[in-house]
Amino acid sequence: MRLTFIGKDPGSNPAGSPTLYRTDRDSWVVQGWVVTDSDALAQMDIPKGETCVEIPDRMMRFFGQGDRGVDIG
Repeated sequence: MRLTFIGKDPGSNPAGSPTLYRTDRDSWVVQGWVVTDSDALAQMDIPKGETCVEIPDRMMRFFGQGDRGVDIG
């Protein structure tokens, strides 16, 4: 899988997460905060081999930017 960096959370301190990447497989990879809230996890059906992360609303501006990021692959 080849990743293209799209953007980091502009409000992150220190600047390292969340981060959004576009793949060469027509998908997205999201780096974010691990969801550990048991009530929230109980509301989801997360199959083995998958996980979920939380990102803030301010990251939504990066979606739709496609390959306009910086290639890190």
